[in-house]
Amino acid sequence: MAQSSVRGEVPAVEDTMSLTPQEQESGEDTEPGGPDGGASGTDGKGGRGGRGRPRRRRRVLRWSATVLAVVILGTAGAGYLYYQHLNANIRSDDLNLGDAKDRAAQTKANAAGQTPLNILLIGSDARDTAENQKLGGARDTFGGPPLADVQMLLHVSADRSNMSVVSIPRDTLLSLPKCTDPDDGKVYPATQGRMMANESLGRGGPGCTVATWEKLTGIHIDHFMMIDFSGVVSMADAIGGVPVCVDANVYSHTSAGKGSGLKLRKGTTSVQGKQALQWLRTRYGFEDDTDLARAKAQHMYMNSMVRELRASAKLTSPNKLRKLAEAATRAITVDNGLDSIKKMYDLAGELQRVPTERITMTTMPNRYVGSRVEPTEDAETLFRMIRDDVALDGKDKAEPAASASATPTATADAPAAIAVQVLNGTATDTEAAVRGRAGTIADLLTGKGFTRAVADHTAATAEPTTVVRYPSADLQADAQAVARALGLPAGAVKKSTDVSGITLVVGADWRSGTAYQAPAKKDRTPDSAQAINAADTSQCMHVDPAYVW
Repeated sequence: MAQSSVRGEVPAVEDTMSLTPQEQESGEDTEPGGPDGGASGTDGKGGRGGRGRPRRRRRVLRWSATVLAVVILGTAGAGYLYYQHLNANIRSDDLNLGDAKDRAAQTKANAAGQTPLNILLIGSDARDTAENQKLGGARDTFGGPPLADVQMLLHVSADRSNMSVVSIPRDTLLSLPKCTDPDDGKVYPATQGRMMANESLGRGGPGCTVATWEKLTGIHIDHFMMIDFSGVVSMADAIGGVPVCVDANVYSHTSAGKGSGLKLRKGTTSVQGKQALQWLRTRYGFEDDTDLARAKAQHMYMNSMVRELRASAKLTSPNKLRKLAEAATRAITVDNGLDSIKKMYDLAGELQRVPTERITMTTMPNRYVGSRVEPTEDAETLFRMIRDDVALDGKDKAEPAASASATPTATADAPAAIAVQVLNGTATDTEAAVRGRAGTIADLLTGKGFTRAVADHTAATAEPTTVVRYPSADLQADAQAVARALGLPAGAVKKSTDVSGITLVVGADWRSGTAYQAPAKKDRTPDSAQAINAADTSQCMHVDPAYVW
């Protein structure tokens, strides 16, 4: 599993956990709160300076939303036995069920040694219990394979100054990777054609959804957190309600029985319990009645919860704290790196540093393929920005692209030992490929010592920008060496299971000459990502007139 700069964090679309001013002044922390479980002045044993002082103060908590609702970021301090009881509530599963060759490269630290954190938030539609069946309906699917109907990637910047959330519509068509069920060893082969993204969860568990995301985005995922129908309801009840807004009276119900059943009056309503679940599941009634509109409503809900929690008074009731702790720890399934209260606590101190106005919610840019969707070119721009740790709100100055002198992530072989296949991808929508281009660049590499570079004269798929692809992590450094030799930016090196070795595709941005000129880098969040800022209090869902009552 990735070694992020925060160990054992729990995802939450938002953070939250703080001490009272008195506790801060007295130095009586409640749990190790920094990276690696021992930073921030703790010794990792429950005290400061190795004193191991017992904590008798009541912990003051705030909670945060993830996936569909909320995730606990701390614990109610009711003693060691209760602490162990809460730990026992937490369910865990393997992080990644895919093959090593399909996994994204580890996230690199910035100049200060800080590492971004990527957490996949999953909402399962499992009808595996009577309660989930009652809430989810669809009796014909009881006990069947669960679907990952909500998938959101939470990216926390290396310096913890901002967060970005990217939703992928459940109807997205993807090639799903090979996954192996850790419980029974069943192998699900990589799909030959495309399937809906939400089917990944039924191929061995949440670790297959993680593997699918890494293959799609090239983003290394550090943790996941999953919640089901009953978990959403229990957490929403424990929280006490989240304000949501609609611009007309809405009733999500059709004569054919479709719809979430959500019924709200125009304006703002505080929803909780089953009504909160209905809001998060509503498709028929919001905007164009698609999964894209549902994702927007989920973003609004989570943003509202962020504001509500940060503005609310600190919790002081032990019974309230216990209720929240019980609901949260029973609601979630996490990877093995998040399977204790302490690990959950550790993230809180990091996340509380992110201002609400630096949290950005987006949806993967997509286009329709029949009634489904697929990623667009803008989606790759969004994924690259996250890989490069560029803030989606545009308030950070992006780091310059790596130059030819950049240091590789690992030691590369000598150029003469690196085999490189060179393809001609210089064709565009209006121009044919430049003849002989693969040979020209293969000769250029040979002159730089890459004597095993060969031109492949078979037709190549047109590439808008020059790219160096490699199939597995052990060849990453060699691919980077090829890119540096040609003066290509670091972003031109991409992992891909579509190639069997290092493959250079000369793109339409390099149709002539032997000196590569990098195109201007786009570090602006695409408009098609429909970004929403968490501090925007004007958000209100538009109601489809056909569902107004």
